[in-house]
Amino acid sequence: MTRKLITETVMKYVLLVSALASMTIVLMIGVFTLKEGLPAFRELGLDDLLFGRTWRPGEGQFGVLSMIVGSGLVTIGAVAIGVPLALGAAIFLAEIAPKKIQGFVRPSIQLLAGIPSVVYGLFGMVVLVPLVRKIPAPGNAGYGLLAASLVLAVMVLPTIASVSEYAIRSVPKSFREGALAVGSTKWETITRVIMPAARSGIVSAIVLGLGRALGETIAMIMVIGNSVIMPTPSTANPLSLFLSRARTLTGNIAVEINYATGIHEDALFATGVVLFVLIMLVNSSARFLISSKRWD
Repeated sequence: MTRKLITETVMKYVLLVSALASMTIVLMIGVFTLKEGLPAFRELGLDDLLFGRTWRPGEGQFGVLSMIVGSGLVTIGAVAIGVPLALGAAIFLAEIAPKKIQGFVRPSIQLLAGIPSVVYGLFGMVVLVPLVRKIPAPGNAGYGLLAASLVLAVMVLPTIASVSEYAIRSVPKSFREGALAVGSTKWETITRVIMPAARSGIVSAIVLGLGRALGETIAMIMVIGNSVIMPTPSTANPLSLFLSRARTLTGNIAVEINYATGIHEDALFATGVVLFVLIMLVNSSARFLISSKRWD
């Protein structure tokens, strides 16, 4: 056996072990969280835990529905705000911006990914919360889903923008040349040819952003109000729902795990199981969309 063949064989198994290690770590985390949370599922029951609206550890009430709704709403808000901005930035960098501008804008966007969560939280508390507080609505203190969504939108923007830009750049040059050859404008080429061709990569980028949004903790604790209540509109306008305070699943674990004992601690691990399942559902749904024929 030649040295080249030996090297290829060794590297093959090294990469295989690396892949298996990643899978094993995810499996171990899932098994550990489920094992620690099972007592809560047994004692409280799946229905009371998932669909209960009241979380009062002192009274033995551990319903996480309000936190599931809070996590879902803040994620939806962040995606609704962040995705258009991220896609606009990706299109600008991939198709429009001159190289000199790219060399300035791209590092600036990527730098957003390196800013610590607590800094985003401080920015939200000092800048965004006072701005949201100016919206005339009963009980609006500034802290709530809207402020949290704005902060989270900025946090997911670099991930979605970077991956989307790569997906757009991966579209073959012949697609652009063909569209321009039949008389399409630059914008028509981007919207009707390039974006559909890069759709699977863009969906993957959005899913990565969703995962970041669902898993964010510190910044959310600082600006969302951190109240275990079911978000409700404060006025006749249904969008006033986003002025409501809330608490996320991750925030609930971070706030209470330090002093939790007994069934309270088990319920927090059960909350982690719920979060784990939600993220798996999001990823599975995205994989289904990407593999579906209508995305081809």
